[in-house]
Order: sequence, then C-alpha cells, then structure tokens
Amino acid sequence: MKVRSRFAPSPTGSLHIGNVRSGLFAWLFARHHGGVFILRIDDTDRERSSKESLEEQLDDLRWLGMDWDEGPPDPAYFQTNRVERHRAAALTLLREGKAYPCYCSAEELDAKRKQAEREHRRPVYDRKCRNLDFPSDLALPDKAAGRNYTIRFKAPLDGETVLEDLVKGRMVFQNADLDDWIIIRSDGSPIYNFASVLDDADLRITHIVRGDDHVPNTPRQIQMFKALGFEPPAFAHLPQVLGPDGSPLSKRHGATSVVAYREGGYFPEAMLNYLARLGWSHGDQEIFSKDELIQFFDFADCGKSAGVFNPEKLLWLNFHYLKERPVAQLAREVTPFIEKRGWPIPGDDAWLEKMVATLHERAKTLDELAEFASFYLKDDITIDAKAAAKFLKPEIAAPLRTLAAEIDSIEGEFSAAAVQQVFERVLAKFNFKLGQLAQPVRVAITGGTVSPGIYEVIEVLGKHRTVERLNSAVKLTEQRA
Repeated sequence: MKVRSRFAPSPTGSLHIGNVRSGLFAWLFARHHGGVFILRIDDTDRERSSKESLEEQLDDLRWLGMDWDEGPPDPAYFQTNRVERHRAAALTLLREGKAYPCYCSAEELDAKRKQAEREHRRPVYDRKCRNLDFPSDLALPDKAAGRNYTIRFKAPLDGETVLEDLVKGRMVFQNADLDDWIIIRSDGSPIYNFASVLDDADLRITHIVRGDDHVPNTPRQIQMFKALGFEPPAFAHLPQVLGPDGSPLSKRHGATSVVAYREGGYFPEAMLNYLARLGWSHGDQEIFSKDELIQFFDFADCGKSAGVFNPEKLLWLNFHYLKERPVAQLAREVTPFIEKRGWPIPGDDAWLEKMVATLHERAKTLDELAEFASFYLKDDITIDAKAAAKFLKPEIAAPLRTLAAEIDSIEGEFSAAAVQQVFERVLAKFNFKLGQLAQPVRVAITGGTVSPGIYEVIEVLGKHRTVERLNSAVKLTEQRA
C-alpha cells in the first residue's frame, strides 16, 4: 500500500503553529515512505474563508518547503467544489436506510439539551426521529422547497468502535455512547465531519494525522467510512501544543502563526526543526536537516504527552541557523527586511556582505539583523542621550577632531588595518588607552555604546561617512561645552 497522507487547512485565517505541526508530521511520514502528500483546502466555511488567507497559507507552506504532490491550484482539491458529491453520497445513505430525516426544530433541540444538563445527562440527541417512516425517494433538505429538516446518520446502537491509533495506541468507544449526528444541515449543506470523510475516501487517504482534539470525532468518522463502503484509514492523533503556562497555545502566549515568524525574520529550517521536535524525538539529537527529519521520522517516536511551545528555544535554533548561514546568502535574505524599513543600501553586494559579516554573530533573526544595521544604513542616526553625556565630553573634542583628519588622509585601500594604524597614532599623541577613544568614537558613529569591532565598523561605514559623523560629534561636544 502506497502511503497517501494529507493536510487540510481551512483558509479562515493564518496557519496556527499547532495545525501546521500536524501537517508537517503528515508530510514527513509521506516523504519517509516515498508516498504522496496531498494538500486539500477545507473551505466550506464560506463566511470566514478568504482568498487572502488561502494565499498566505500557501506561501507559508512553500516557505517551509512542505511541497505537495496533489492539491491547489487544481480546483478538485477545494472542498466547496465537491458539495454535489457530498449531497449525492448523503442521498445514497438516506435511500439505503443508513441515514434519516430529523424534523426537530432548533428550539426543540436546545430545550432537550438544557433539560439533559439539568438532569446531569450527556446532551446527546434522543433519536426521536430515527424510526419515523419516510418515503424512499425523499430529497435532501431545501427550505425554499418546503423541505425543512436535517439529515442524521443512523449510528450503531450497540457494540464497539475500535481505534488503533499510531500515537496513542488502542482506544475503544462504546457505540451506545455515540449519537446520531447531523450530516446535512437544514439548508442542504454538508457538515464538515461528513464532507471530510468522503473527501478522504475519494482521495484514497491512507493516513490521517491531526491533533488529539479530534479524537472524539474519530469513532463517528470510522463508522461513516464503513457506512459509505470504504476501509477507514490509519489515524495518528498528536498531543496538543500548549503554551508555557500549560494552557492551549493562543495569542496571549505571543506569536502563534507561521506568518508571524516568517515576517519576523525566522528561517524555515529553524521552524521545521523546532516543530518536528515538538512532540517527536530521535535520541538526544536537537538539530536536524530536512533530509534527516525525513530519514528518521516515525510515529513510534512521537510522545504521548502535550508539547510545550517555547519561543526562546525556537529563537535559539534560529540563532544557530543564522550563524551557520553563508554571508552572501544572509545578505540576500536580509535585504527585504531592510527595504521594509525604507532604508537605502549605500553600496553594492560586496559592501552589503561586508556589513552583514560584522553583525551576524550578534543578531538572532533577520529582522533583528536589519535593525542592528540601522547605523550603517541611515545617515540621520540618533545619538543616545545618556551615552553622549558619558562619552562625548568637551575634552574628547580634540582627539575626535584629530582622528577625523587622520582618517580623511588615508590613501589607498580603506581597510580595518589602515584604520587601526590611525587609531594607534592618535592614541599615542593623546596618551590614551584604546577604550578612552574607541568608546566615544563608537557613540559618535553608531549612536550607542554597543557595536561590532570599531575598526571593522569604520571600514564598512567608509571614510566619508565616518569623518562626517566624527565631525558632527565634535560640534556636539562643543555645543555641550
């Protein structure tokens, strides 16, 4: 049997970390077994689904490298384009006596639910309409045509439904505890649980990977597969992803969507690596290439307890990948984050790479790297007031003026080595130690007290811009005096 797994997001918003983790595990399983990975768009929530959400989700998956073998843009993989297939299958179940019309009103059902809650009973449908006679040629609901009812599945009343879960193990459900659930609404539209089962069957899905919040739906879906004449696929229910406080991961824990991390300057390799380790392990190894994830992945190594999303661990991983990145590649990748800020890049590719080389050991994300580069890219730098008060005192004016003139006189290659020689001459002239001059210079040309090595910074900044900033700092000290 060839593995066919799927990921079926709803285009009603951004891809959630927990949701895409399930999709990743389905993708890894398919790739590990040389199978087929299918992307299906479950867009039956017409009010909330949008083209913008769909495009964002597809961009997220492409960014992560989770390629699909079947799916968009083929319209056959959009659930809304299969409604007539769902309706036809429901009509067949109705005619075969595996489903029945339910005439109970919403008000009546609500009253029964409240009564069950008062009596501390499970609020399941009491099957009032299950054994009513109805014509064999009964059509599907259509309020406009006067057919105001729902269609319910006629679930088994006794026996057991067994789930041999690939992660959680064997689970047994008593059929007597399950209800006759609605498969077609009174407006004639299919319920998700019914449509999803039929879509999975038609797509010949062999393995369904999803969060364990879907476990209560699974026995009903297994019964539906069998009622439709299909063998149920294998199921792998992954424990939930929780926030650091142990509650389900939500916006109150910070960023929870893939796009937030993509736009925040994280690397897809870091996100893939982190999500894979969120509920799966391979020995003590922490860092995996994509090929290694595919090679080693197996549901037998998935944990049974919930995974805790740790943003700091993800940031640590991203820092690792940033440090390992070739500088030329990093320069290309940081460019959109610079452009997003509206800052010009005052140089060619070689200059940009030289700039990045001074910063990439400090930044943890591409966005942070772009922000750290602000003093290189902006000429209207703002000097921190506290740093100015501490280091740009009147007595530093003469050394800064001398340094500016010495740097301006450099001929030939303008390099860190040449800058160092100038510094040494000025230090000797004023009988300074390096820190006495370097820190005021750092404040003058970067605006703050922290930066890469001062010689390298000046080399990247260039002669003209360095001299201008030093002279501006001299004026500032004179004004303060």
